[in-house]
Amino acid sequence: MTRSIGLRPFTMLMALVVATPAFAHPETEAFVQSAFLKTPEIVDCTLEDGTETQCHEITVGYLPEGLKIGPFCPATLDDAGGIWEWTGENAGLYRVDGDFLRMLDGLGYRFFDDDGNVYSVDNATERPTVDHACINVSVDESVEITMLLPVDPVMADTPTQLGTVGKVGVALDGVPIFSDAPSIQMTGHMPALDTCGGHVDPGGWYHWHATSTDMATVFATEDVDADCAMDQNPGAQFGYAFDGFALYGSREPDGSEPVGLDQCNGHVAPAADGAAVYHYHARETFPNLPPCLVGVQAQDNFTTTATAGIGAQRAGQDGRNEPPRPQGGGPGGMPPGFEEAAASLGVTPQALLDALGGPGQRPDLAAAATQLGVTEEALRGVLPPPPNQ
Repeated sequence: MTRSIGLRPFTMLMALVVATPAFAHPETEAFVQSAFLKTPEIVDCTLEDGTETQCHEITVGYLPEGLKIGPFCPATLDDAGGIWEWTGENAGLYRVDGDFLRMLDGLGYRFFDDDGNVYSVDNATERPTVDHACINVSVDESVEITMLLPVDPVMADTPTQLGTVGKVGVALDGVPIFSDAPSIQMTGHMPALDTCGGHVDPGGWYHWHATSTDMATVFATEDVDADCAMDQNPGAQFGYAFDGFALYGSREPDGSEPVGLDQCNGHVAPAADGAAVYHYHARETFPNLPPCLVGVQAQDNFTTTATAGIGAQRAGQDGRNEPPRPQGGGPGGMPPGFEEAAASLGVTPQALLDALGGPGQRPDLAAAATQLGVTEEALRGVLPPPPNQ
């Protein structure tokens, strides 16, 4: 098992990284070059702490060529779909099949009709008409995604917690990586992941919520009968985090067990080229992504040409037309009504979600209001009602 020897104080980690002769730098040559829609460039950018620097600008499409995705939602209780991490009673990682859906039914979440047909909704074109539906979004082949990675990573004063649908990074084949999807308890619906831990955003592009090249380790640890079609290698580099540091599987490149991991599941150790640099490791349980990032991300580091979902240029903010793809409750999207509630409070939807707590947690409205700088009465007044059970 990957282990953490204590939680190294963050100031000690910063000193160690700065003192390391070979500092980590993202290299666009490490990516699958066919993933890029145009040649990567180095551009001027501003980090979230105000530092003026330079970033790699990379542009990719909705899905890498040749990557097979799905299945997500099963058609009936007799079929097996993707996977889902259930955070309620009997918590764990499950294959989305009849046994799992019947268990949810026993807990008050019914995802199928009396004939055993699973309620499935394409969140790109329709909204759920039932309390609990499996979300299966169609792709939009026209979408382009532009991302920024700092050329020279900068350590933050304190780690950034990723929370729900936080920006983690980008895989070496150009697929974006995000932290936990909204839970069933939060939205009422299930944006099922495929067996590589990915699904389609409401904007029509595919992304991961897992270190997909190390899913075999997760399935063995969690005792889940599933396989990811991607090549599995727990010692391989999976991608880069948005702070510029590399993401690896649950093992070192030489196959050894990582030691001395910090609270973000990273450390300074020899990487693929043998140089001792800071890098993150996957966990052996799901979700197997870092829970936080130690470096500073670039401002506006993720944009898309999509008209909905993460990174979209939405109406009301820049004068563009209303998005045709509905939002809320879908893969990578915000729960229904949260964007309107956030706008009423003058905060971002992500800030509202983070203040209310992670998946499966009962929100402390008083603490959330304090964190957001609003009154508890104001918060209660704008929050959408919880999904019916």
